[in-house]
Amino acid sequence: MRITNSSPTQLAIAALLAVAPLSTTAIPYDATLPNPAYRHESRQVQPAQRAQTSIFPQITWLRDSVVEYFFPPTPKIETPKDFKVEKRPPGSRVPAKVRARYGKDVVLRFRPSTEEEADILKAAANTLFVDIWATSNEGIDLRISEDDLPTLLALIPKALNDTHYRLIPDLSDAIYKTYPSPNAKLPSFSKAQVKNVVNLDGSLRVEGGDNENIFFKEYQPLSVIVPWMKLMASMFTTHVQLITIGITYEGREIQALRVGVMPSNNQEVPMGRKTVMVNGGSHAREWISTSSVTYIAWSMITQYGKNSAITKLVEGFDWVFIPTLNPDGYVYSWDNDRLWRKNRQATSLRFCKGIDLDRSFRYQWDGATYQSNPCSESFPGEEPFQGKEAQEFANWAENEEKNNNVSFVGLLDLHSYSQQVLYPYSYSCDVEPPTLENLEELGIGLAKAIRVSSGEYYTVMSACEGGVGMFGKLNPLKSQTESTKSTKSSKSKSKKFKSQSLQESGGGSAIDWFYHELKVRYAYQLKLRDTGSYGFLLPSESIVPVGQEAFDAVKYFGAWMAGNKGIESQELEIEEEENDEGLGKSVWEEMKKEGEFMELDAVVEAKKAWKDEESEGSEDWVVVEKEKGEKPKVEDMESLTEYEIRLGESWELKRRRR
Repeated sequence: MRITNSSPTQLAIAALLAVAPLSTTAIPYDATLPNPAYRHESRQVQPAQRAQTSIFPQITWLRDSVVEYFFPPTPKIETPKDFKVEKRPPGSRVPAKVRARYGKDVVLRFRPSTEEEADILKAAANTLFVDIWATSNEGIDLRISEDDLPTLLALIPKALNDTHYRLIPDLSDAIYKTYPSPNAKLPSFSKAQVKNVVNLDGSLRVEGGDNENIFFKEYQPLSVIVPWMKLMASMFTTHVQLITIGITYEGREIQALRVGVMPSNNQEVPMGRKTVMVNGGSHAREWISTSSVTYIAWSMITQYGKNSAITKLVEGFDWVFIPTLNPDGYVYSWDNDRLWRKNRQATSLRFCKGIDLDRSFRYQWDGATYQSNPCSESFPGEEPFQGKEAQEFANWAENEEKNNNVSFVGLLDLHSYSQQVLYPYSYSCDVEPPTLENLEELGIGLAKAIRVSSGEYYTVMSACEGGVGMFGKLNPLKSQTESTKSTKSSKSKSKKFKSQSLQESGGGSAIDWFYHELKVRYAYQLKLRDTGSYGFLLPSESIVPVGQEAFDAVKYFGAWMAGNKGIESQELEIEEEENDEGLGKSVWEEMKKEGEFMELDAVVEAKKAWKDEESEGSEDWVVVEKEKGEKPKVEDMESLTEYEIRLGESWELKRRRR
C-alpha cells in the first residue's frame, strides 16, 4: 500500500487500525477490571493491568496519542470562586431557578417627551419581547435582560436613550425578598390566636410577641389562603359564608367570602340585596392585590359588632371578597415563575400559554391588537370570554342577579402598581360614561380617604388614561393633586392630550363590562402601591400598610353607597372610649381642649345649618380641593371628617346642577 501521498488523517487511521488488533490481543477481557467505557476517567493503571499493558508499551502510547490528537478530551472548566450552587432552602417556597431566569434582568424607566418617542419605544419593546410593566405619567417601565439592553438602546433615539434610569437593578434579589423566609412560622388558625390579634375596637393588632398575626407578616400561597378562608367561614357563621365563583382552566375552585348579615327564616328577604364585589389577583404576579383583599375581608369580619361604622356596612350590604380570580396563575407564580401574569390556559402556540383575564371580557373586546401574538402579556384570547376564569366570573354575577335576588351596586378590582383610582371606560377616551361626574366624585373621595389614612397620593382618572402614559405638553412630574381637579378640567385634559398618549388597547376590561353590561353603578380599578421602586415586588413589610389603605378606601366606598357621601351620618355623635379608670371621655372634647381644631360647638352648628339648607331637587354639594395652608371655614365642615379637621385639610364646597 502506497502512503507517500496520504493525508495525516489517513495515516493516523491506518496506524490505529494496525495497532488495534495488537492491543486487543495483548489485553484479554477480565471481568474483574473496570468497565472499559469508563477508563477515560482515570489515567492511573491498576497493578493487575500493568503486567498486561507493558507487553506493548510503545504501541499503547502511540494509540492513545493518535486518538487524543484527533479527538481531544473535553477541556476542564474551572468553577469561579464566587460561584454558588442555587438550592432551595428547606421549607422555602422560592423556585429553584429564580437566579437563572432573572439573574441578569433589570427594570428601567424611560421618560419619552413626545408621542413619536413613545411609539418608537413601544415598537422596540415589542420587537425584543420586552415585558412592559407600567405606563403612567411618570414614564414607561420595562423589564429587560442586561444582554438585550444595548440592542434596545440602539433601536431608540438618543434623546430617549438619555432619559432612562434603573428602578430595580437586581431583579432576582427583589424576587427573593417577596417569598417567605425559610425560617418563617406557619400561620396559626386557632380560635384563641384569632381573638388575640383583634383590639377592643375591632382593629387589627399586628405586632407584639405572642399576639402577632403572622398571616399578614408574609405573602401566603393558595394552599394557605384557602384553609384560612374556610376558618373564617367556620368561626364567624353569623355573617361569613364561603362560596365558589367558578372553576379554573386547570380545575381549581375560585373561592370567595361573602360577608353580610343573612336574614333569619322569619324575615322577608329584601328585593335585590345590595352587593359589593372586591376582587384581586386577576394578574398572578400582583401578590399585593391578593393580600389586600384578605386583609380587607379580615378587618371587616372581625370588626363587625365592635365598630359601629363597619357593623352598619355589614348589615346594609353583602360584600363578596375574591382574593384571587386567577388561582392557576397564582399557584404558578409561586412554584415556577414569580412574574407570571396571565392564566394558565392553552393557546394556539404550545409554548405560549395564558390569556390576560382583564382583556377577556365581552364588552368592547379588542382582539385585533394582540390576537396574532399569544406570547404577549396582554393576549386577550381569540374570542371574547375565552379566558375561562373571566367567563366563570361573569356567569356567576349574571346568575346571582337573575336567580338569587342580588343587586350588584359596586366593584373594586384591585391591581398593582401605580397608585391610581381608575373608573370606566378603559377601552377608549373618546367615549365618556353617562355617570362621569359621580364616578369622578367618588374616585376623588377614595383617594382622599387613602391620603388621610397614610399620606400616600393616588391619582384619579379614567382607565383609558391610566393605561397609557401622557406625554408631550403634559409634564410627567406634575403633582398628584393636579390629577384630581374638577370634572371640566378632566374632560379638557383627556381631549387635549389624547394625541400625545402611548395608546394601548384597554378593551375587554372587567370594570367596563360590569359597568356597562351588568349596570354596576360604581366600578373602579384600584392600582395599589407603589410608583415603581419595587413595582410588582413589594416586600412583605408593605402588606399591612397597603391593606389598611385599601380598607380605608372600602370604608369610604361603603359609606358613600349608604348615602353619606363618604362621611358617616353619626359625625355629630360623640364616641366614647374607656380610660384606665373606666371613665368615659369624649375624643372630640379631648381634641378641643388640646386645640387641635376649631371649636366643637361651631362645627356642630355649621353642620346642622348645612343639612337644613341642602336642596332636595336639582342641586347637590361637590367637594373640590383647594390649596393647602388655609384653615377650614365653618361652612366647609360638611365635607370634612373629624380626622381631616384635626389634620387641618382645607376643602371648598360648590353647588353643581345635576
